[in-house]
Amino acid sequence: MGELANFNPNQTPAFARKGELSALAKSLTGGTGGGAGKRISIKGGVFRLMADGKEITSIDDRHLDVVIVNAAPKISRTFYEGPYVEGETKAPDCWSADGDKPDASVENPQGNDCASCPMNVKGSGQGDSKACRFSQRLAVVLANDIGGDVMQLQLAATSLFGKEEGDKRPLQAYARYLAAQNINPETLVTQLRFDTKAAVPKLFFKPVRWLEDDEYAIAVKKGESTEAKLAVTMSVAKPAEKAPQLEGKKPSLKKEAPAVEAEEVDEPEKRKPAVKASAVPAKKASSLASTVEEWDDE
Repeated sequence: MGELANFNPNQTPAFARKGELSALAKSLTGGTGGGAGKRISIKGGVFRLMADGKEITSIDDRHLDVVIVNAAPKISRTFYEGPYVEGETKAPDCWSADGDKPDASVENPQGNDCASCPMNVKGSGQGDSKACRFSQRLAVVLANDIGGDVMQLQLAATSLFGKEEGDKRPLQAYARYLAAQNINPETLVTQLRFDTKAAVPKLFFKPVRWLEDDEYAIAVKKGESTEAKLAVTMSVAKPAEKAPQLEGKKPSLKKEAPAVEAEEVDEPEKRKPAVKASAVPAKKASSLASTVEEWDDE
């Protein structure tokens, strides 16, 4: 399906003819617009469906159709001291949700503001890169299950910035392409596709089709949901505080069972048969897991 031909203004659905860009559209173009349990990971150049930090499934297709229902209003920044260790999860040493100034909770900010920060200079990271990294969070739903789970998609700078090459557009180029035609991203299905030439996971964005009226109504509600707002909100958990070093010995919290006089126990009660614990029924598959069974194998 072509792009411009399918987005002819004469064929634009009524709900998409608003004449102004939405807060979501402004967020994606880099302007100002308006910890999710479920998210889509692109680690290793593969679409992986995650729930509560665990991988539910992965798909072999190089593309995935979604509806973008919300986005962080600004691009965030994170800085980690020291080299990356595979599998290690830790809070960043310095971070900013708005990309302007370090968050007030940062104990050792690397600069007074992000623009003039020494970690924002090329060469401060590996090779010619910057040590402080850009990212933006999106809230998306699967195009084949718009009423299903809202999932977080966090994008690195490689998927955010850059020039378009034909119909291959990083996120901001894609958003500007839509904005030039006065199209809001929540009114259509967007295809995520891996850049097979990139050394690190990188996504391109492409319009697929308009949403139907009922689909659009659902997408709007999903974008306003608590799950969507949490998905696009950056929050950093503080490391657990160490237990204070106190003098003496920590008292035992175990309670001694009271002694029972033999004559106070009825004969049948002296030796009760052991009761075997019944097996715990397995949890039902979540709606998220059932959703992935409907993903298209193209």
